[in-house]
Amino acid sequence: MKARFVMVGPPGAGKGTQAKVLTEKLNIPNISTGAIFRSHIAEQTELGKLAASYIDNGNLVPDEVTDALVRDRLSQDDVAAGFLLDGYPRNLHQVDALDAMLEERGEKLDAVIELSIPDEEIVGRLLHRAQVEDRADDTEEVIRHRIEVYHAATAPLTDVYRERGILLPVDGTGTIDDVLNRLVSALESFLG
Repeated sequence: MKARFVMVGPPGAGKGTQAKVLTEKLNIPNISTGAIFRSHIAEQTELGKLAASYIDNGNLVPDEVTDALVRDRLSQDDVAAGFLLDGYPRNLHQVDALDAMLEERGEKLDAVIELSIPDEEIVGRLLHRAQVEDRADDTEEVIRHRIEVYHAATAPLTDVYRERGILLPVDGTGTIDDVLNRLVSALESFLG
């Protein structure tokens, strides 16, 4: 099975959980931009120091820095068999940047997996998680705002990938195993 994927989905859809299970099953690295940031910051690399200068002040890391971190990660040996990107791309600039990175390697994305889940279920999941993990700042109002921001930011990305014919919607409701089974089945059908 080809294995160059991006996974998108709203907060609380289970992207992280599914990405971890799927990448273990396919024996490819799960590349999370958040993890990349943390790794470079911990290692005190130049890119890590630059990223930290934004994060520490509560700002988003600029696209150019994020692009450089992803480019660096995609140049490592363990991605030769493929990868699953989680958290990148997040905007149209990053879509173009990722296209350029892959083109340099003579590669392209095989599929963009979109975990879909009704907004009301997201709210329920995240309110439950906030209660279990004692996240007092995750109120219903904050969660609904995050969902709105996600939909506004992601719609242009999913439109691009839908036009390219590589968007793969997967129902993200149900148990972890239910979603994983649908995801693997959908990928196998999609990629032949």
